[in-house]
This record gives sequence, structure tokens and C-alpha cells, in this order.
Amino acid sequence: MTHIVVLGSTNMDLVAYVEKAPRHGETVTGREFRTVPGGKGANQAIAAARAGATVSMIGAVGSDAHGTALRSTLEHSGVDTDLLRTIEGPSGTAHIVVDDEGGNSIVVIPGANGTVDHLGPGDEGLIASADTLLLQLEIPMPAVVAGARAARAHGVRTILTPAPAQPLPPELLAATDLLVPNEYEAITLTGHTDAVAAATALLADVPAVVVTLGAAGSLYVARGAEPLAVPAPQVTAVDSTGAGDTFVGALATALGEERPIREALTWAAAAAALSVGRPGASASMPYRSEIEAQYTS
Repeated sequence: MTHIVVLGSTNMDLVAYVEKAPRHGETVTGREFRTVPGGKGANQAIAAARAGATVSMIGAVGSDAHGTALRSTLEHSGVDTDLLRTIEGPSGTAHIVVDDEGGNSIVVIPGANGTVDHLGPGDEGLIASADTLLLQLEIPMPAVVAGARAARAHGVRTILTPAPAQPLPPELLAATDLLVPNEYEAITLTGHTDAVAAATALLADVPAVVVTLGAAGSLYVARGAEPLAVPAPQVTAVDSTGAGDTFVGALATALGEERPIREALTWAAAAAALSVGRPGASASMPYRSEIEAQYTS
């Protein structure tokens, strides 16, 4: 089994389901509310564990009930939480509105995630033991850069999800092996409005890029290789929250198992398609047997 370490956020997702998301100044009536463990780091950890990887989580939860629930959810999914810190105070939360077309808008309150601004005792050693390090941008940038630097020093593959979209330090890009933005993030990072042009422009900074395109699938570009477009299975979207994290967790697992890139992307797309057909983020993430069945169907 491939070993993946995730350095990132844990949030409790507070999800309101509505027919149509409210406009500025508007109040709408929702039809359902759910509390679902999430956060991009925890989501990717759970997705990778369910996809069949051995996964360890580095980050922080608060001393509140949300923190207890977040840790329990990770452990129940098979994620090692020995280096998941508990910080006095509130856990991170994400306030999410999901409309009937499966689209979402999100406000994230960092909480305990904001304290993860450096590597703690044992973190570098755990990263060094991994095949792959997964990074996102919901914890302070100094910790993300430190994690990437540690991975590069120990020959560990680094996969970065540049979300929320923001300028990326050259030192972080130099230590990134694979960048996985969605289309909006790729456009924001480069200023290009075309996904192919945006992905190609990013190759000036990283050796390989996968741009996720939602229902249109994904686009892979790498230095010295022809662009590769991989379609996604056609499904009815119920809730797209966490679909990108499901894709990244499954992709990291497939690459860690040394699957060819086309197969890895197709397998990850199968996982993401299963995710969008179910409500919630971590709750919607499929297990390996489900992904295999979707992939071969």
C-alpha cells in the first residue's frame, strides 16, 4: 500500500441545502441542514484512505465538540491522527450553501487551522516516511512551504492543490511535483481564460499540472509531453462539495500505486463522479471497491 501524508486543514462543514443560493442582501428558506466533517486536508486524507492508501494526517483541531468529531471521523476512515494536534479553542468551520444544481459557495473560518504555521515535532520524519505529500492552502503558507521543502529534501512526491487560490511563493512551486488546480484556480493563477493555455503557462513553474474541469473531466499537461484530456463519467450532481478533494485523494493513491497517468486520471474521475452523486463532503467519498466498480463499468 502506498503511504500518503496530508498536511492541511480540518473543518466542520455546516451545510445548508437550498433551491437557489441567495443573492447579496437576499434571504431564502433552505430545505435541509447538515453538519459534516470536512476541510480540504481532512477530505483528501479520507478520500485517499478509502481509495486504499495508508494515510497520516498532520494539522490541528480545536478543543471543542467539532474537534472531537473531526478526529473521530478521520480515525474511523483509517487515517492515522497521531500528529493531529489539539489546540485550545474552536475548530475550523466551513459554512456552505448547496443549491439544487449541486453547486456550492463556501465561507471558511480557520479556527485551529490558523495555528498550523510551522512543522511540529515528528512532522518532518513522518513526511520523510511517505511516498506522497498532499498540500492545500487552508493552513498558513509558512507551514505549506515547510512541508514541501521537507518532502523535496527526502525525495517525497508533492501534490499541491492551490485552493483557496492565491499567489504561490516561488519556493513552494519549486518543491511541487504536481499542481492540481480547478479551472477557476488555474485561470486565477495565470490570467489565461483557456484551460489549456493556463495549464501550459503553469509548466513554467512546476513539472506537471492537472486541471480539474468538473463534469468535463480533467486536463493533464507535463513538460515534454502532449496534453492529455480525460473525460468524467456522466452523473447527476447532488452535491459537488468535496469532489475535487476526492479526485486528488484517489489520484494520489493511483499514482502511488504506479498506475499510468491516463489510468490514474480515469480512476480518480470515477471516484469524483461517485462523490458528486451523494450529499456532503467526506460523507460522500467512495471506498476502493466502489471506485473499481465505477472504473470498470
